[in-house]
Order: sequence, then structure tokens, then C-alpha cells
Amino acid sequence: MKRIILFLATNLAVVLVLSVVLKLFGLDRALDAQGFAYGQLLVFSVVVGFTGAIISLLMSKTIAKWSTGAHVIQSPSNEAEAWLVETIRKLATAASIGMPEVAIYEGEPNAFATGAFRNSALVAVSTGLLQSMNKEEVEAVLGHEISHVANGDMVTLTLIQGVVNTFVIFLSRIVGSIVDRTVFRTERGTGPGYFITVVVCQIVFGFLASMIVAWFSRHREFRADAGSARLLGPRPMINALRRLGGLAPGQLPQALQASGISGGGGMMALFASHPPIEQRIAALQAVPAAR
Repeated sequence: MKRIILFLATNLAVVLVLSVVLKLFGLDRALDAQGFAYGQLLVFSVVVGFTGAIISLLMSKTIAKWSTGAHVIQSPSNEAEAWLVETIRKLATAASIGMPEVAIYEGEPNAFATGAFRNSALVAVSTGLLQSMNKEEVEAVLGHEISHVANGDMVTLTLIQGVVNTFVIFLSRIVGSIVDRTVFRTERGTGPGYFITVVVCQIVFGFLASMIVAWFSRHREFRADAGSARLLGPRPMINALRRLGGLAPGQLPQALQASGISGGGGMMALFASHPPIEQRIAALQAVPAAR
């Protein structure tokens, strides 16, 4: 219910903000004078902007299993799987969320959590992570992923993506209409100038909007690290991050890069999905050691 309310409130907020911006700059009257149905465009932008993000969220577990080849542990077949399931069960109980699906996939060190609902999420770890870390470090990584689920990070990131999608779609078409009718002097319908401008603006605005999404992604990594510290104390997570810093990060599919324990940094810091490990360690070192 809270997620539904948040979704509806976010949509209403987007519509309100865009409407206010149009009125403040007098664009609503200018668009009306040109016969541009900006109200319909606003509704279209919200629907299209959020639909893709919501569908991706609802399908996130299925996509994650398919793209990584993750094997969901239905019944532990060995001691390592039994320990993994029991550890996640303990952490989920401590974080007051439902038991997530637990999966293992072949790959270099990494782990991720995904899913639309906090009580039916998916937590997956790579074989490389299990082989390269001791149990305390793996538990810290699992605490990080469980914190993502408990914080509702997947839903919040989806809403932010939906908001920026809406702005990109709406503003690119507004700019396209203005350019088409003032520069190319199209008086009826829409001319080629509109379509060219819309494509260019969507690329430019989308590039800028991705910085906003990346900023939140970095912010939530700090929060998930702190969540693991609350569950287990800061030292295990610090040790796990130090270990990750000395390993080649396991690459996840593009759709899951922001969900991993590490990776997705790239060359430009403003577009990085994860903050530098040194900054994450420094933040944790400021956390009191008492559990």
C-alpha cells in the first residue's frame, strides 16, 4: 500500500511541478496560442515515462535470473548453500523484511539484490565472491544487499527513473515544438524540424538526467553500507570493501550494474553508479564500532 501511495504521489508531484513551471514562464499561454495540447502531452509523458520503469521493476527478478544464469536455492545441497540461506534468513529477520529468494551464479566477485517488493526480493551472490571472501566478509556483503531491500532502494530508484523519463519526454517535445514553429516556421501540424529536435533533445536531456539517477545510486550505496554496519558492526563491511578493492570486479549485465556490490564506476564520476571504495570505507570508519 505504501508503494502504491508513493507511486501516485510521485506522479501527481511531477504533473504539478511541470504545470507550475509552464505557468511561471508563460509557456502555457504560448503553447495554447499555437494550438499545442500540452495537457495531453503531459499525461502522455507521465504514462510513458513511468511505464517502462515500472515494467522493468516488476520483471527485475526474472531478468536478473535469466541474464546472470542465477540458480535459486530451493533446498540447500551442501553446507555452503545451507550457510548462505541461513545467514540471509537471519539478516532478513533482523531487518524486518520477508525472506528473499537466495541464488548463486557463476562469475567474478559481486552480489546484487533486486525485486519489486521488500518481502519477496531476490539476493544473489557470485561464486567468485564466495570463493574470495571469508564468511564474515560475505555476511557483511549480504547485510549490504538486505539493507537495499529494507530501504526500498529498488522502488525509489524506479520512481526517480520514471520522473526523469517524464521530464525528458515532455521537455524534448516542448522544445521540438518551439523550434519547429519559430525556426522552421511550420504553421500546421509538425514538420521535420520537430522530429529532429525531439531526437536530439532526448539524447541531451537523457544524458543529463542520467547524472541524477547516478547520484541517487551512489547515495544509496552509502546507506546500504551503513545498513550492513548497523546489522553487523562496521568492521566486517570495511574488511569486505577492502577485499573488493583488491579484486577484479565482476561485471553484471547493464540492467543490473547499479544493483551490484561494486562496479559501474566508469571514467566520469558524475555518471558512476557506485562511489569509490575509499570513500565508502571512510564513511564506515566514522560509524561507532558498537553493535
